[in-house]
Amino acid sequence: MFFLFAFSIHAQHDNSAAGKITGRIIDSLTGKPIEYATIGLFTQTENKVVNGTTADSTGAFKLIRIAEGTYKIQIDFIGYNRIEKNNVLVSKGTPAVVLGNIKLVNSQTALKEVTISTDKNVIENKIDKLVYNVDKDITGQTGVASDILKKVPQVSVDVDGNVELQGNSNIRFLINGKPSTIFGSNITDVLQSIPASQIQSIEVITSPGAKYDAEGTGGIINIILKKSTAQGFNGNVSLSGGTRLENGSVNLNARKGKFGVNAFLSGNAQLLSKTLNTSDRTAQDSSSSSKLLQNGAYDFQRHGFQSGVGFDWDINPHNNLSGAVGYNYYGNSNVGTSNRQTILQDASGNNLSTVNDAISATNKFHIQPYDYSLNYKKKFDKEDQELEVLFNSSNANIYSYYDQQQQHLSPVQIFNGSYGTVTGVQKETEIAANYTHPISKDVKIETGVKNVIYLLNAASDVYLQNTSTGAFDYNSMQSSSINYRRNIYACYLSSSFKLFKLLDVKAGGRYEYTVTKADFLNIGFVNIAPYNTYVPSLVISRSFKHNQTLKIAYSHRIERPDGRDLNPFLNVSDPKNITTGNPNLRPEIGNKIQLSYNKSFEKGANINTTLFYSGNTDDIQSYTRYYPTFKIGDSTYTNVAISTRENIGREDNVGLSIFASLPIIEKINIRTNINLFERYITTGIPSGGNIHGFNYRINMNATYQLSSTLTIELFGNYNSSRINAQGTMPAWFTYNFAFRKQLFHKNGSIALTATNPFSEYVNQKTNLTGENFVLYNNRQLPYRSFGFNFTYKFGKMEFKKEKEAEDINLTNPPGNEK
Repeated sequence: MFFLFAFSIHAQHDNSAAGKITGRIIDSLTGKPIEYATIGLFTQTENKVVNGTTADSTGAFKLIRIAEGTYKIQIDFIGYNRIEKNNVLVSKGTPAVVLGNIKLVNSQTALKEVTISTDKNVIENKIDKLVYNVDKDITGQTGVASDILKKVPQVSVDVDGNVELQGNSNIRFLINGKPSTIFGSNITDVLQSIPASQIQSIEVITSPGAKYDAEGTGGIINIILKKSTAQGFNGNVSLSGGTRLENGSVNLNARKGKFGVNAFLSGNAQLLSKTLNTSDRTAQDSSSSSKLLQNGAYDFQRHGFQSGVGFDWDINPHNNLSGAVGYNYYGNSNVGTSNRQTILQDASGNNLSTVNDAISATNKFHIQPYDYSLNYKKKFDKEDQELEVLFNSSNANIYSYYDQQQQHLSPVQIFNGSYGTVTGVQKETEIAANYTHPISKDVKIETGVKNVIYLLNAASDVYLQNTSTGAFDYNSMQSSSINYRRNIYACYLSSSFKLFKLLDVKAGGRYEYTVTKADFLNIGFVNIAPYNTYVPSLVISRSFKHNQTLKIAYSHRIERPDGRDLNPFLNVSDPKNITTGNPNLRPEIGNKIQLSYNKSFEKGANINTTLFYSGNTDDIQSYTRYYPTFKIGDSTYTNVAISTRENIGREDNVGLSIFASLPIIEKINIRTNINLFERYITTGIPSGGNIHGFNYRINMNATYQLSSTLTIELFGNYNSSRINAQGTMPAWFTYNFAFRKQLFHKNGSIALTATNPFSEYVNQKTNLTGENFVLYNNRQLPYRSFGFNFTYKFGKMEFKKEKEAEDINLTNPPGNEK
């Protein structure tokens, strides 16, 4: 670091950066000065931003500390045509370039409100990530984040909102490039509570570089919320209603000169719906077998909201300070009754007994996160030289509640009941510093340090019903508490450079040292030894003629078990299906290699293919065992399945991902996402062995532009069944219809959508096999819905966003483009 700073100081005093360019901006007709015109300085050949400024009250401007070279100057102002001056030479012989008066021509359009915008592709392919631009999505207008993710290349989302990236569910989720505790409790709830209208874009990073945290063997998904960097005041409002989902959002942005603020409020509600569930579990031992049949219905609803305020202050051309504060709330409830029949048979198949009973249960959960951040960025005179210091913190209050009561049906008699609460807090704090130093035109070095502190403190209080008196007594054997702390100390070094003048290379290494302390009520301190993680990464890219790019990437990742995975607390909210944590879990380690090809054609066609291999050791999966009887304290439970998280062995995936966008004719566009992969699982578990299976996901999106303001869209999505260590997860098919009509000179729009209009339920069939049991389960999830959306954009002006930084972890969300 000292050497790099010394190099920078030497470079700043080099005579080659002593150039100066001056001029004056005036109206071509009146000759009056144009105040606050924008002047941008670009390299002539590469069109890279070098410097910029605005004209003062006399129209004059000055660009200083310009290195020798040939430049292009671009001048803009609202209501005037852009002007460019090419081949502006700064040399030792002419270090001071005087451009004199520069006349801007009035555009002859007297507009009270002006919008300058760019038209982006739905998918943008960058060196280390894919970007999905949500504003191009019509069927997602009335939906939530999960609905948008279904259309993102290499991502699959099941009907419950569970997300996989290239077949891996261990994903690091970020919002605006920052972590949040909201993803630590229930990712599904969060993704189904963020309105799609609040999202600007989604970034998918399957092979993160050294600058990124090593967490998440599947990769990183970053959700960018809407924000504008426009001068003046602007915003948008979006309201959606429907038979299943309702949501809305408001975004406000104000900027004057060097200071800007933004605020947003959004909310979502999944209306009350009834889910039907049937299951058949057969278990056996050497002398008998038992069959448990269940048939029930549960009313489910979900709700949540997000809010935030942020600021961005350009103190001067070299220093920027930004910050944000957010408050969120997510919750759900599930209430219902299930009838059960237990049949016991001897080894010959003769019935020994038949018991009919029922269970009524209620489950509720909510989390209240508070997020805040403060970022400082220092830019130096040398292009791309930058120092950044970041502070991010996320705190959350957690609450969950359950109650259950079991009773015989004939005669009606309560034989078991309990209720429990979980209250706690979790906190994640990041402190980081990053430095970027350009060695030469083609070589750039990045380095940095980070400390991540994660805390979880929670208490679980369980009360068992005395069936004789009806009273509920506190039970110390089923109650629990957790005091969990994890510190990660990290540093990294990476470099971007040209190799043989043909290849763009980004290579780096990251080191993380993890210290974990865990204290549980019933077993005390768990000895978790500190461990080191070395994280190499490499991306090699080659560009060819005709907009073709070939890229190969390698990354090494880790999935650390968190406090909930480790907590041995036994959750008996469903006495026939108990869940618990595993304090002996080890981190999962993943390696991934990708080969990608991208080509853009004329008239907007595009194809992106990725061939990938991923291998995970100590693979963490849920594992279920069956017990005829299971004792917890002084309570005995019969015919019980207990599920926990375990290191099941090794998992390897080999696959191909294809994204294609094809304009059939001028008004029709077809997009398709195809994921194909073979999964191999090698377990060290007696009933496991070696398992493999083929998995695929295909979706297609068709858009028909009936007119400049009216668009129709169709979307269909099919996922095959997927294998895991004990069986198969369900296949599913969903489809959407939508149309959008733009209004008020395209500042507003209305959209109507229909999801699975011809079938009320999506059937979810699951098979699970254990050492001495087989389970068949069918869940009928209500999915049919109809909805509408109204969106309106307002304000005086919007500008094209500024140059985007490479690293989404280290930047604020980009400006809102239309």
